Parts: sequence; structure tokens; C-alpha cells
Amino acid sequence: MLKAAPQGLVFDAASARPSVLGAEYDGAGVNFALFSDHAERVELCLFDDDGVTETARLDLPEMEGGIWYGYLPGLAPGQAYGYRVHGAYAPEEGHRFNPNKLLLDPYARQLTGAIDWDDSLFGYEIGTDDLTFDARDSAAFMPKARVVDPNYDWSADRALFRPWEETVIYEAHVKGLTMRHDGVVQADRGTFAGLAAPAVIEHLKALGITAIELLPVQSFVQDRHLLEKGLSNYWGYNSLSFFAPHAPYLKTGQLSEIKDAVRRFHEAGIEVLLDVVYNHTAEGNEMGPTLSFRGIDNASYYLLSPDNPRHSFDTTGCGNTLNVAHPMVLRMVLDSLRYWVQVMHVDGFRFDLASTLGRESAGFERESAFFNAIRQDPVLSHVKLIAEPWDIGEGGYQVGGFPWPFREWNDKARDDLRGFWRRDGGLRGRVSQRLLGSPTQFHHSRRPATTSVNFLAAHDGFTLWDCVSYDNKHNEANGEGSADGHDHNLSHNMGAEGPTDDPGILHGRARRVRAMLASLMMSQGVPMILAGDEMGNSQHGNNNAYCQDNELAWIDWPGNEGLMRATAAMIALRQELGLASRRFAVGAGHSDGVADEAHWLHCDGREMAEDDWGQDGPLGLLLRRCERADVLVILNAGDDCDFVLPEGDWMQRLCSACDEVAMAEPASGTITAPGQSVVVLVEG
Repeated sequence: MLKAAPQGLVFDAASARPSVLGAEYDGAGVNFALFSDHAERVELCLFDDDGVTETARLDLPEMEGGIWYGYLPGLAPGQAYGYRVHGAYAPEEGHRFNPNKLLLDPYARQLTGAIDWDDSLFGYEIGTDDLTFDARDSAAFMPKARVVDPNYDWSADRALFRPWEETVIYEAHVKGLTMRHDGVVQADRGTFAGLAAPAVIEHLKALGITAIELLPVQSFVQDRHLLEKGLSNYWGYNSLSFFAPHAPYLKTGQLSEIKDAVRRFHEAGIEVLLDVVYNHTAEGNEMGPTLSFRGIDNASYYLLSPDNPRHSFDTTGCGNTLNVAHPMVLRMVLDSLRYWVQVMHVDGFRFDLASTLGRESAGFERESAFFNAIRQDPVLSHVKLIAEPWDIGEGGYQVGGFPWPFREWNDKARDDLRGFWRRDGGLRGRVSQRLLGSPTQFHHSRRPATTSVNFLAAHDGFTLWDCVSYDNKHNEANGEGSADGHDHNLSHNMGAEGPTDDPGILHGRARRVRAMLASLMMSQGVPMILAGDEMGNSQHGNNNAYCQDNELAWIDWPGNEGLMRATAAMIALRQELGLASRRFAVGAGHSDGVADEAHWLHCDGREMAEDDWGQDGPLGLLLRRCERADVLVILNAGDDCDFVLPEGDWMQRLCSACDEVAMAEPASGTITAPGQSVVVLVEG
């Protein structure tokens, strides 16, 4: 039975406003506003400090434009709340209103409690079909939203706006990066407090990292089927709230912990980017639970099948697709992005399955409402924006298809570089494209040469060390008989499957990894390193560790110190030479006095001929640069080979096959390019 509403808890119509969605505290009270175009009535439910006992239930008194709202004077930060939304339960028409289900505010800034999986969380009766109606109350099993105090003293903190040409990205997991780090206080591990520990930041600075890209930190759900198998949603690509952070990542439970971390990274000259998931939510398809959007307005927030709106329209492989073409859903996404920039001070975003965000009625559109809204936004158009340019829907693979100012993950660079260093044949031509920033994909529509985000490994797939240690995936720990995870690994174990004590194999693995990292750092575009790859981290052949919140997926510090030094030296040389450019290089003889001129050299010192491209062997890229020293990059995936240098005063600056890769040795005439190596020389 509900407790009576606190005395004096009456809506103030004069102070209520529909212009700001969510629960906004103004110092005297809280304005509540929720969008539901098809609702007939919306109840605001208030809870006690623990978020357990419902203390009041009040109808939001005002509605316009589908926004239900009301202002309650006297409420303060910390107030726990949720919604019950009344309307038609007509699944075959796309409507799934069920006021027995407590719903999270899509604009909730902070959550208290966690989902306790119970059949009452579903709008229909479990064990039947989704046309039935479940009348059980779900409140006891739901997290609640909390009103927050937005005030924070940022002092002198400011956005860094590091140029893309200087950017080196480090993809990391808040928990995985810190759980096994001896330099992080035990109690801080797995949280933002641990992420911002001096030992972590100093490691990134020593490497030369300029931006840390965090796997999802917005609140996500632990899937019921994973918990029942003793697993968990480790990566976090299962969002429930786009504003609230994932509560377990906060040691203190306070939003200020994230702000403190961001400020410390900024003080170190490191930008903070967030991997965000606006393509789907944790509610799954029509057989999933009713936690928020489904119960608030299923037909507005989700794409539904045009043939039968009872069913979700899924282009993500995750059960549902957020309907960002709807103006109010688009507004929610943009409001969320601006919140993380303006309130939390993050520096940019990587958009998971970003092709979904560009889907209109006719399919993917590079001029979609979402992209156009981002491009004109005075806040978002200034931050770093990175697309994962694919989804599983028809026409979803869109590498090169996104508009400026988006940059894009380039899986072609990953695959071609992996294949080249594995000694696959016929890749000279494709690798030449990757060294120049993949102009075939990106040199159009006035896009810069920093459009391609090049990587060798990411969270999804083998780590870099596993690429040289395993021929096959080993995902047994995931409980699916190793049927999960893709088989396109382009890996080679170099003589032993997994760990080995063979010194020859270990030497060969280290040499190949250094060569791969050097080719990444010497390529045009923006390099991204998977956290741990700089120290030889392994996931024991698991290429789909999404459900492994344990030592299999956590980074094993301190790792290979020699590889760390080599990686830092490669990054330092890249930055010293100013190797990245906004302009794509032009072909030999086409210099415009601004862009670099690219010459492709055969190992005998001549320019590559057409027939040479179909053969295997070393590849030399000579960049004739305007007003800067010329650079020669030699890639040799085969055996040791003599390479005839162009005329000039050359200084060898890097050889990835050497124990200490950095050097400064004069070179002329013919040099030996060691097998499985990258050699870099600078003229003058």
C-alpha cells in the first residue's frame, strides 16, 4: 500500500515547463518532463532514500506536444523516482503500455539499484506469447532514477581540441585497464577513481597517447541469460540509460568521480572519448522486458516492422533498433551527447554500429537527419566523432560513406596489415592504400586524410599478441562451444598454438608484433591501439570476450616492457616527424606545393612498375614533403633483403626488428631491411 504523499507535495503550474526533458533541479524544486506521444496518462512515482518504498504517486498534470510535465517545489537532489505510463496495450498496433511496470526516465542522470531479474519485468506473461498482459508490479525489481545536483567546480578545465593529426587513440575498458594494475589502489580498481590513478595516466603519457576511448560507460544491463550461465555483460553494449553512468564504475557513487577523472586526464593532455550505443537498447525485441522505452512509447522510440508493428525491426542483431529518425528520439540522443560534453566535459564519441543511426525509410543515408543534426550542432560539431561504419542490416557496410566531420574505423586497414605481415600474397597494392590513409575509401567529399581510424586490434576480436599466437579462436569459456565470435582472424601462431617456451617462436612473435605496430604508426590517418597491445596482452585466444569479466579479459600488468618502449618510440617518431597530414598525398609528379608527394620504390631503388604490384616483396614509400624533411618507410614482411636508397643524406631513425627500435644512424647506398620489419629513414 502506498504511503501518503508528503504534506505540501503539490505541483506548481506556474513553474512547470516542457522545454527541458528529464528531472531538472533548479535549487527550489524539480521539473519533471517525459515524452510519450501515444500515452493517455503518466504517473510520477517517488521513492524513499533507498529507492525501495514508493512514497507517492502523482499524475503529471500538464501535456503538450506529447511531453508530459509538472514541477514539484521542495524536492531536492537524491530524490528517487520512476514512471508508470497508461495507454493502449495493443501489441499488433505497436503499443505496449502497461502501468504495472515501473519505467526508467530516458533522461535519468543517475540510477540507484540494479535490475533483479524477475518475470514481472516483462509486459506479457512469460511462458505465453507477447499478446498476453502481465499485471504484476515490477517496481521491486527495477532500479530507480535519482535527481542530481548539476553543480561542479571545473575550475580551469577546458576542452583540449587536439588536432586529428596529433591524435593517437587508446581503446580501453574502465574495469579491464585497472583491475590487475599494482599501481592502482585495490579499492579503486574497476572504477573511474582507478582509471584516473597517477600510475595509469603516467603509463599513457609515457606511451604518447593523446586520447583514451572508453568502452561503454553509460548504464547498461546484465543480461539474464548470461547471469544464469555465471557470466556477465562485460563490454557494456547493452544500454539502458543514455545519460546515467554505469553505477559499478563509481567507487564513490557520485557523478563527480567521473568529472574528477576527466579533469585529471585533461591536465595530462589526454582527451576522453566515449564509446556510445545509440543504435539499440537493452529491452531487446518484442519478447524482451519492459524497462523504459517500450513501456513509455514503443511505437515512437523503436523501429517496428512495417508489415507487422507487433515485431521489432532489427538492423543491429541486438533485438531492436532505436528510431533516431523520430524527432523526439533524435532530440534525446543529441541531448545525451551534449550532456556528456557540456556537463561531463568529454571530448568526443565513437558510435557503435553507426550505420543504424543513418538509416532512413530508403536505407542508409549519409545526409540522414542524425548526421545533419550533428553537423549543424554548435556543440557536437566541434568534438571528435568516430563512426563504426557498419551494422548487420541490408547495405549496412558503409566504410567511407559517412559525412565530414565523422572519422571512421577502418577494418580494411586492420585486415590488410594483418594479412601482409602474415605473409599472405598479393597485398602490396592494398597495403600501399593503407599507408596513405585509404584514399580510395576516404578521399572524396572534401574529407581530410585523417578520416581513417587505423587499427590492428580492437575489443572485438583477437588482441594483437593473440594474432601471432593462435591460428583459431578459443572461446570455450563463453559457454557456446566456441561457436560465437567470427572466424576472420587473419592470425598465425608461428609454430605453436598459444603459450610456448620456445625462444625462437617467442622472438618471431615479438618481431612481427613490433612490425605491425610500426606499420600502423607510419600510416596516414589516425592510429588506435587496443589497451594492452603495447605490452603483449593476451586473452588466451578468446576473440569474443564480451561476457568475461575476469582475468581472461583484464589486462595483465606489467607486461612486456621492451614492447612498451618500442611502441612509445614509434609514437614519438610519428609525432616528431609530423607524419600525419590533413591532405592526402598526391602521386609522383603531381605536387601542388602543399600536399606530400608519394613515390613507391622497389627494393632495387627504382620506382615500382605496374608488374611489380602483383608480386610479393618489400615495399618502400618515399614521401617528398613540402618544407619538411622527406621520409622513407620500408615494409618487409619476408626475409632479410637489401634495399637501395634514393640519393640524399639519409638518417635511419627506426628499425622495428632491433631490440631498441629507435636510432639515429647515417645511411646511404644500400641497407639491409631485416625480415618482418619496418625501417624508417629521414632525409637531411
